[in-house]
Amino acid sequence: MTIAKKLLKVSKIRNSEYYDMIEICDELYQKSLENQKFKKLYEIIASDANIKLAYRNIKSNAGGNTPGVDGYTIKDINKLSEEQFIKVAQNKLRNYHPKRVRRVEIPKANGKLRPLGIPTIWDRIIQQCFLQVLEPICEAKFYERSNGFRPNRSVENAMAQCYKMMQMYKLHYVVDVDIKGFFDNVDHGKLMKQLWNIGIQDKRVLQMISKMLKAEIKLSQKEIIKPTKGTPQGGILSPLLANVVLNELDWWVANQWELFPARDFEEIVRKDAKGTNRSAKFAKLKNKSKLKQCFIVRYADDFKIFCPNYHTAQRVMYATKDFLEHRLKLQISEEKSRITNLEKQYSEFLGFKFKVYQKGNK
Repeated sequence: MTIAKKLLKVSKIRNSEYYDMIEICDELYQKSLENQKFKKLYEIIASDANIKLAYRNIKSNAGGNTPGVDGYTIKDINKLSEEQFIKVAQNKLRNYHPKRVRRVEIPKANGKLRPLGIPTIWDRIIQQCFLQVLEPICEAKFYERSNGFRPNRSVENAMAQCYKMMQMYKLHYVVDVDIKGFFDNVDHGKLMKQLWNIGIQDKRVLQMISKMLKAEIKLSQKEIIKPTKGTPQGGILSPLLANVVLNELDWWVANQWELFPARDFEEIVRKDAKGTNRSAKFAKLKNKSKLKQCFIVRYADDFKIFCPNYHTAQRVMYATKDFLEHRLKLQISEEKSRITNLEKQYSEFLGFKFKVYQKGNK
């Protein structure tokens, strides 16, 4: 993680403490862990403290100086008094209608262009208000090896998990399934159901999120898109929503092997000081079951599934493609999806290449 990102994270924590939002977020997280349902979130989102915290976080973000379709930036918001700012924000929340999203394209490392959607500064503030309240609820439901766009998670965490799979678990076959244009193809109906199942059941809040997803995109003076699917990269809430979509994939893969309920193997699952010793269960499952041994490591829409042999990797690849296409309604890029034997070839992930080498007997 870069020094700038670490400082930004520290400043966000300090801001939350300053506006007394830490206790509220901790309570939301704990209730979500207990599988409670949230039907009165709007009041927290529209509270004075949450709105002031949103302004503070947007102000410390460099993106606040990027104008949307209306040309306004955080500098224009700075001209308002605190009382005026809160009043305008709450008025917008009462009858929320997001403005058009400005589309820009930025170059990628491979020479191609990545489309970004830039909401207006007021829409970004509203999205930040939502993010601060929804994030702790979602965090309690996210899987441990989802690493992208999450508090206290980074590329380093993802790579450390990959090395663990290769070195400790000796899983030398990697399944890569490439999702074609993920952010542009998120199914809105599916996403809303996933938010509901996570516990976000405030209908007013869900309706406002739906409006954000359907906000028109301005490509040029004459060309306007009315999206029926997708969540624009560049929106403050988009990374969280992307993780909500793929959270279902994480748990599905984990339940194929790692979290498979060992009803017939209870006697061999030992307890130690740290909890359940899963190694014994895995050993028994290897010998007594025909399950697909696999572990996922994910960063946003990029993920690796580690397997012990080619046969298992093949089964996992076909099953994963089917799950993504039929369960999550996402398109797969066949030419970019592959199985890699790490003893013979490199695999690329998050800008790194990795491969296993023989070293003595290891």
